[in-house]
Amino acid sequence: MMNSSQVSYFTLTAYLDSGVSYFTLTAYLDSGALKYLYFTVVVFLYIVIVTANVLLIVVICVNRSLHEPMYMFLCSLFVNELYGSTGLFPFLLLQILSDVHTVSAPLCFLQIFCVHTYGTAELTNLVVMSYDRYLAICCPLQYHTRMSSSKVSMLIALTWFSSFLGITLLISLSAPLQLCGNIINKVYCDNYSIVKLACSDTTVNNIYGLIATSLTTISSVSLILYTYMRILKVCFSGSKQTRQKAISTCTPHLASLLNFSCGAFFEIAQSRLNMKHVPNMVRIFLSLYWLICPPLCNPLLYGLNLTKIRIMCKNLILSNI
Repeated sequence: MMNSSQVSYFTLTAYLDSGVSYFTLTAYLDSGALKYLYFTVVVFLYIVIVTANVLLIVVICVNRSLHEPMYMFLCSLFVNELYGSTGLFPFLLLQILSDVHTVSAPLCFLQIFCVHTYGTAELTNLVVMSYDRYLAICCPLQYHTRMSSSKVSMLIALTWFSSFLGITLLISLSAPLQLCGNIINKVYCDNYSIVKLACSDTTVNNIYGLIATSLTTISSVSLILYTYMRILKVCFSGSKQTRQKAISTCTPHLASLLNFSCGAFFEIAQSRLNMKHVPNMVRIFLSLYWLICPPLCNPLLYGLNLTKIRIMCKNLILSNI
């Protein structure tokens, strides 16, 4: 006969050897019949996001007059909004209707890959766009030479390649971890929640995460601050036309940057801090903000503020009525 401590030891050993095959998401509320209302709201948001971003991608791709660096970078940004939304919304819709909020380990890691590459690509796209605005406003005579079509293609490819490479390395460090649990206190999977479940050594994960996050954040913020300091300098010393051009093209970019930064801050703060005193609905909103608001707001910001896109969208819609 084995005593209770021996039984617990053998049970734990068998559990660790078998690994975790699924995760349970505990942030979902028991909403009863209201889940159909939540489902309808989320479907509506997803349809609006897909429609708005696809419309702008089509407008930019079809009209040769928009085949300029700024609009090519915008197209990359809108593609990323679709990518990030698709990594969240179908999964979210299934979970809202489900009574058991579980997700298989492979699907969980797939969502982690999609969500994190979206976040990295979003920030990198915004950095590249700030560099483009800097060249257009501060070096107008050299702009087309320094921002050639080959350089535009290289910057877009680098944006996506660096994002995919960085997150692939991140997941390759997290996937082999031996886990002591399968409870994720969120409505979707994220890498830090997996690392917190590990009962094996996570030193390498923490060092890589700290270095990658620090380098990405510091380099991005430094470049954006530098470009906008130069733009402000030119605006104060330049003509009224220069200031108007800067305001019309930089305002939506700054709004997008602020929107995404707030969402990323909410997500990082929620992952690292004790949020038990915060109501569950508020925690859900804060965790989803960076995945919903930028894809929803960016098409509206650029579609309404950039004259060329606004006119092209209007003509495309009227021609199909």
